[in-house]
Order: sequence, then C-alpha cells, then structure tokens
Amino acid sequence: MVINDTESKSSIAVIGLGSMGYGMASSLVRRGYTVIGYDPSPAAVAKLMAAGGATASSPQEAAQGASVVLCVVVNSAQTDAVLFAEGGAFPVMAPGSVFVSSATMAPSDAKRLAARLAERDILYLDAPISGGAAKAAAGALTIMASGSTAAFERATHVLDAISTKVYRLGSEPGIGASVKMINQHLAGIHIAAACEAMVLASKLGLDLSTVYEVITSSAGNSWMFENRVPHILDGDYTPLSSVEIFVKDLGILQDIARAERYPAPLAAAALQMFLATSGAGMGRDDDASVARTYASLSGAPLPALKSVS
Repeated sequence: MVINDTESKSSIAVIGLGSMGYGMASSLVRRGYTVIGYDPSPAAVAKLMAAGGATASSPQEAAQGASVVLCVVVNSAQTDAVLFAEGGAFPVMAPGSVFVSSATMAPSDAKRLAARLAERDILYLDAPISGGAAKAAAGALTIMASGSTAAFERATHVLDAISTKVYRLGSEPGIGASVKMINQHLAGIHIAAACEAMVLASKLGLDLSTVYEVITSSAGNSWMFENRVPHILDGDYTPLSSVEIFVKDLGILQDIARAERYPAPLAAAALQMFLATSGAGMGRDDDASVARTYASLSGAPLPALKSVS
C-alpha cells in the first residue's frame, strides 16, 4: 500500500504498545507512516524505537497533531485514562481527528466515550480487534468496527494498513463492542474446553501429542484448540494472552447477559475456570494455564513446565 501526500503529512499515534499495539504500530511504520507511540513500559517504547517509530512521554504528547489515535489498551478504565487523565489525549486532539478504540469493553462504555469525544467534534471508531500477536505484527488483523461514515473515511487508510478484514458493522458506537463480546464468549469457552479435554486425555493415559494430531484433523478441532494446545504440549505458559484477559472479558459478558436476562451457563462455567486459575496465582500466565488448574484438581500429569515468562 502506498500512502498519499495528505496521509503522510500527519502522524498516527498508537497508545498501548503491548503485543497487539506494538504489532499495529510496526505495521504502520513498515507502510511508511510517521508513528508516535506511548506505553508506560520502557521496554515497549524501546522496541518501537528500534522498529523505526517515534515515542512520546504521555498519551497527550503522542496525540498532539495526530490525525488518527489508535488506543490499544486492556479495558474501558484504561481507555478513560488515556483520554481524560492528567497527560491524556483528549485536550489536544483536533476536531475531525479520529480516536480508534480497540479495547474490549461493554457496549455502554463505547457509547459513553463516543458521546464525550463528540463534545469537541472528535470522531470515534468502536473498533475491537482479533487475530493475536502474530497477525498484529503481520498487519493481518480482523477489525470489528462501528462508527460514522466520516470516521471510517478518515481512518480507513490506517485500518487497511493493520488488517486484512475490516467489518463495517454499523454507524453507532457499541456495535463493534457487542460483536467482540460474542467473539470473546466463544473464545473463552473454546480455550476452557480445549484445556479440559487435553487434561482428561492425560488422565486416560493417552499420548497428548497424538491426541493433538488426531483432533486437529477431526471435527472436534477449533482455532483455539489448535492455537493453545501446543502451549500445553511444550509446557510453555509465556503469556501471549493472559488468564486475566478472559477473567475480564467473560466477566463483562456475564454482566451483559444478566442485564439482558439472558442465560449464559457455558460462559459462566468457563469464567469459573479462569477465575480459579487466576486465584491459584496464574493470572498473568498464558490462558492455556487453565489446563494446569484441571491437572491440579485431577492429579493428571502434564508436560513439564518450561516457562511462564
């Protein structure tokens, strides 16, 4: 993709340089954008600098003069802080600029943030992401976005640089957040189910590598099974996506379901396993650590633990 002169003259701010945010920022750098990143972690900032991006000392400094601000943090509370806390981006964002919010949050929070930004004619895209760190680094994410036509028009060149699929889900903020919650509903259940099944296989004395090979070629496979079970087989629980992410996301899902008077028992059961895993001290470890909880409860052996960091 070649960016035009107008697009190249303004910077793109990326706030939050974790595995997803760094991948998005580095994808933009490779495509010729001026990228200014912010993260409280010095290591994350140094990594972006090494990739050719510039860095800032606060969200406000990163957003100064940016046409698009990508916010890639964990939740609505962190998004609020990025915008409205001391050193936040909101006071310096120009009318007509676009705030792209990629945190997983309740639809009501997305609507609230959009309304607050509209007070200064700042455009808001409710744009959660999916695909994991590898696809973020490759500029191959899936984006579930909703927002005004103007917001899409002014941010499309950025979205195209970081993704292979952009779903335009509607004009109202909150739709993107709702679709992301459906994705997280399924993802959390699939991870918990994969961990439960593999530890049961161990309890039955089966060779786990063989089970993995069979299931990934059979009807019981899922993207999460295929992606997470190798962590179990390797005994490597370095957090590519931590247990706490699903404690948060399935917690939001349960709040939404309760408000809608909608039963979600499978998601509730999965949430309990993530909570148990977090309570056992593995909250910051990879979410495949749910298998370690099942193993602890059942006495089933797992491959030797190699890494959790």
